Amino acid sequence: MPEYKAPRGTMDVLPSESCKWQYIEGVFRDICASCGFSEIRTPTFEHTELFTRNLGETTDVVSKEMYTFQTAGGRSLTLRPEGTAPSMRAFVEHNLGSALPFTKMYYIARLFRYERPQAGRYREHTQLGLECVGEEAPQTDAEIISIATRFIETLGIKDYRLKINSIGCRVCRPEYRKALVEYASQKADSLCSVCRWRLENNPLRMLDCKEEGCRQALADAPAISDCLCPECRAHFEGLKEGLDLLGIKYEQDKNLVRGFDYYTKTAFEIVSSGLGAQNAVGGGGRYDDLIAGLGHKPEPAIGFGIGLERLILTLEALGIELPVSNSPEVYMVACGSGAPEASLALASELRKAGVRTETDFTGRSIKAQMKTAGKLGARFAVILGESETASKTASVKDMDAGTQEAVAFPLLAEYIKNKSER
Repeated sequence: MPEYKAPRGTMDVLPSESCKWQYIEGVFRDICASCGFSEIRTPTFEHTELFTRNLGETTDVVSKEMYTFQTAGGRSLTLRPEGTAPSMRAFVEHNLGSALPFTKMYYIARLFRYERPQAGRYREHTQLGLECVGEEAPQTDAEIISIATRFIETLGIKDYRLKINSIGCRVCRPEYRKALVEYASQKADSLCSVCRWRLENNPLRMLDCKEEGCRQALADAPAISDCLCPECRAHFEGLKEGLDLLGIKYEQDKNLVRGFDYYTKTAFEIVSSGLGAQNAVGGGGRYDDLIAGLGHKPEPAIGFGIGLERLILTLEALGIELPVSNSPEVYMVACGSGAPEASLALASELRKAGVRTETDFTGRSIKAQMKTAGKLGARFAVILGESETASKTASVKDMDAGTQEAVAFPLLAEYIKNKSER
C-alpha cells in the first residue's frame, strides 16, 4: 500500500489544534465588525489575468509562484495567491461603491503560492485581511493600522514592532526609481543574482532582499522619502500624526516596500521576535491605482493581511496560551442494560442547555470510560449503570474536586451549569 501524506507545503489542522484557529478567527471577526467591516468571500480561483495584469508580471508571485491551470474550454485560471485583487474584482463587478462613499470588507481566505516552505509559510495558507475603499485621508491609514495592532494585542502579542514607509506614487516614484537604479548599478557586483535581475526589471524589490551582501550594498541607497512629491509627503506626515495621536509606536524604515506593483504611498509591516529571521507577522498598505486597473474609475483604497499560520507560530514562540479548550464539560459514562439509551437522551438535554457533552457508546467498562474522560479533560463524568438507569438518578463525579453526588435526571442540566459557574 502507498504511504499517503499531505502534499509538501501544506498542513493538517488537527482537532486538538482547530480550537486555536476558531478562536483567532473569532477575535478577528469581532474586531472587524466593531469597526464597521463586513465579510466578503470570493472564489478560490480567478481568471489568471486578474493577477498578471494587476500584481505586476515581474513580481515573484506572478513570475514563479502561482498555481495556474487550463479549463476544458481553454481559459486560464489561477488559485488565488493573495486576497486584495479578488476583493477589488468583486467590488467592481457588483458595483459595491454605489451605495456609500466608502466600502469596508474583511476576509478569511485560503491562499496558494508555489514557494519554498519555511517556518509559518506554506504553499496553502490562511490569510486574515481587510480592505477599505473610498477613503484617502491619512487618518484612514492610521485607523487601518490600529485595527491590525489591536488585533494582535488582543491575542496577547505585546512584543512587536510596527514599521512604516511611504513608497510614493506615479508622480514621484519614477524619480526615485531612477536614483535607485543609478546607485545600485555601481554596486551590481555585490548583489545576488536575483537582485541583479530586479535591478533591470523591478528595482524597488531589491530593498526587500534578505541576503546580507545585498543589504550591505544597498545600506546607503537613496531613501524614497527624499523623493516624495508634496502630496505623498503631506500624506505620510498625516499618517505619522495619526499614529502619534493613537499612541501607536512605529519605526520609519526607508527600505520597506510591498511585493506587488499596485501599492502606493503608505506601506507598513508588523514584525515580532518570535519568528526569528522570518519575523513578519503581517503587513499592508495603500493601493490607490489597483481599482482603476480593473476598468473602474479611480478609487483610493488601503488594507492589510496577516498570515494565520505565522500568527499561531508567533504565539507559541512567545509562550502565549489562548483561552481555548476542546475539552467537554461532561463525559457520559454508560455501562449496562438501558444505560446507552439513557445516556443518549440525557446528553441531548445537556447539549440543548448549552453544556458541552461527550458520549461513549463503546460498551467498555466504567473504569475504561472514566480513563478516557480524564484524558479528554472533562470537568464532570456522568455515570450511568443499571441501578442509575432504573432509579433515573445519575452519579455525577466532579473530576477536579474528586467528589461524587447522585442527581435526578430532570435536575442534571441545572446541577451541571450551577457547578460549572463556581
